[in-house]
Amino acid sequence: MNRVEFVELIVTCASWQEAQGIADSLLEKRLVACVEFIDIKSKYHWQGGLEEASEVKLIMESLATKFAAVEAEITKLHSYETFVLQQLPITRLSTRAADWLTTELKDKD
Repeated sequence: MNRVEFVELIVTCASWQEAQGIADSLLEKRLVACVEFIDIKSKYHWQGGLEEASEVKLIMESLATKFAAVEAEITKLHSYETFVLQQLPITRLSTRAADWLTTELKDKD
């Protein structure tokens, strides 16, 4: 029996509008079950300089098997030339949350 691997996916967006569009699309396609939005301030190296920006971080609950599809969808919608999509494993999850995620992210083919 294959064990379901639950994950958190994290990506940073340039604006609330962009974050909303990405979240709505991923939720509609059932690639993620939940999205949290966090206002952040970032500093980073980019093209030889040091940049600073106000951004929106999305934290999303999903399944490891959905990573490639999530990345492909974000690529279509994201304004950044290079965005960072991270996958973090969820090592333990409450039973009811695991049941909910499994149900919400089930392929509807």
